[in-house]
Amino acid sequence: MYMSKIFKILSLVLVLAIISLNVKAITVNDHRIAVLVNDKLITSYDIVQRMKLRALLNGIDITPENNNQLANVAVDELIKEVLKNEKLQEYSISIDEDEYLQHEKSFYDNISLSEENLRELFKTNNIKYSEFRNYLIYEMSWQKLVSGIYYRLTSASEIEIEEIILKNPEITIDVAKNIIIQKQLDLKSSKMIRDLFNEATIEYK
Repeated sequence: MYMSKIFKILSLVLVLAIISLNVKAITVNDHRIAVLVNDKLITSYDIVQRMKLRALLNGIDITPENNNQLANVAVDELIKEVLKNEKLQEYSISIDEDEYLQHEKSFYDNISLSEENLRELFKTNNIKYSEFRNYLIYEMSWQKLVSGIYYRLTSASEIEIEEIILKNPEITIDVAKNIIIQKQLDLKSSKMIRDLFNEATIEYK
């Protein structure tokens, strides 16, 4: 069921009518409903904003050859965010400003752009910085939820730790343990998302 829902996203590309060759040129000013997820709206504007955000963060242009794929990824991601948000509200998960700023700093520490440069790129490409901020907050909040539910159920055996260190002698035992636990949490996260997706009422307009 999960995959059959994803295939329906392809028809949305026709609605968006995206034919330009770069990020900046793509503009959608209306807010036509593209998807309904449990009565929550995802509009054509939301989809294009996410497409441009992902393209910019990944350093790629949106072309006729890749816009279908990018549109599919954007729609799938936005649907999952709606479903995740419902679960986050159920568990009353929130991120305070200090947590966000720390995560944002970590993000910039791992890319070649400064905040000033990224904000300028967003402005040039008609991307709201709030879209990026919300993107990070959803990512943080979901990880916080998954860890809160499943962390106590994770474990890392000595054999697993030794195998990782054998392949990567430069890392420490603690790092190896964290890698193993994170993989387990990622599996739990993927299952939660699949279950939410399959239980949702999703209408493609």
